[in-house]
Amino acid sequence: MPANDGRHGPKSHRALIKTISIAAAAIGVLALAACTSTTTSPPVPATPAAATGTGAGSAGTLTGAGSTYVAPFFALAFARYHQLYPAVTVNYAVVGSSAGIAAISAQQVDFGASDVPMNASELAAAKGGPLTQVPDALGAEGVAYNLSLPAGARLHLTGPVLAAIFLGQITHWNDPAITALNPGITLPSASITVVHRSDGSGTTYIFSNYLSSVSPAWAAKVGTGKTLNWPVGEGAEGNGSVTSTVFRTPFSIGYVEQAYSQGLVLPFAAIRNQAGNYVLPSTQTIAAAAAQKPDITPTDFSIVNQTGASSYPISGYSWALIYTHQPSQATGQDLVTMLDWLTHDGQAYAAANLYVPLPAQVRQLAHTMLGQVTGPGGTHLLS
Repeated sequence: MPANDGRHGPKSHRALIKTISIAAAAIGVLALAACTSTTTSPPVPATPAAATGTGAGSAGTLTGAGSTYVAPFFALAFARYHQLYPAVTVNYAVVGSSAGIAAISAQQVDFGASDVPMNASELAAAKGGPLTQVPDALGAEGVAYNLSLPAGARLHLTGPVLAAIFLGQITHWNDPAITALNPGITLPSASITVVHRSDGSGTTYIFSNYLSSVSPAWAAKVGTGKTLNWPVGEGAEGNGSVTSTVFRTPFSIGYVEQAYSQGLVLPFAAIRNQAGNYVLPSTQTIAAAAAQKPDITPTDFSIVNQTGASSYPISGYSWALIYTHQPSQATGQDLVTMLDWLTHDGQAYAAANLYVPLPAQVRQLAHTMLGQVTGPGGTHLLS
């Protein structure tokens, strides 16, 4: 049976432990990915606000929790935001999408982050009333593998073969279904070690959504969700742990947000898309997938398995989750102003961590959604 789109309960103590403070954001993101990175950060725009520390609402600290998928982008963007507006600090706990939903639902944080919007039952359970869901990042998941292949060689996979691996139906690397896709490469007879997320994860939602779209067997036996009943494999918590587990485990395979591969010699498989072309996750192929479906909403958001010659088929958005009626005028103003910057000027920092700036229509959607948010007196907070 398909797994429920469930979520874990609040993780307040763990959230405090895992919070990335802005003062250490650049270091924290490297630890998340269990690797080192040599990416160059874009320059901070020279603006009067950067010099004076004004223009981002009242002084304060904003707290968020959730998605590991979007954490590398958040770490860089929030650090830059604090440089521009020193009066506002953003602390983000990297605990996974399900825990982020739980935290915002329990009013433990100012915003949550999830790679799948909250569904109707989750929205109804939120203690603070209606929530506004704002697209904030566009990225993709790579299928990472640990194999010694000839120089220049890369593993090629189709969606149905990938699903069969994660179903435990294909158990060895030299299975005929894999070797047929990789002519000229001698694959080992070793058993495949599957690595998947153990926590409630929007990354898992996107991955399982893709597998459900290409494999009737997967759709029937496992389905789509943030938390799954995995047929096989070893669980790891967060994108960083999945990445490090694949890195240290010979003959393994796992799915991770592509930013987490930076600094590790950990290749991604080329995945065959709807057009029959083998593509890798890149800013160009992710943007191509998003272009096929420009009119996303919080209830119609999936962009997996899109048409198009260069579309990467395991792409997706991440979403910020905030209460529509903010209980504090000052905090609400800071929050809306920060998220409006993040979804517009802040997108300049997406490419540094292999994300894709939000398309124009999605930036407009974010602006429209933020325009719904009000303070305690009912006044709209977006200026």
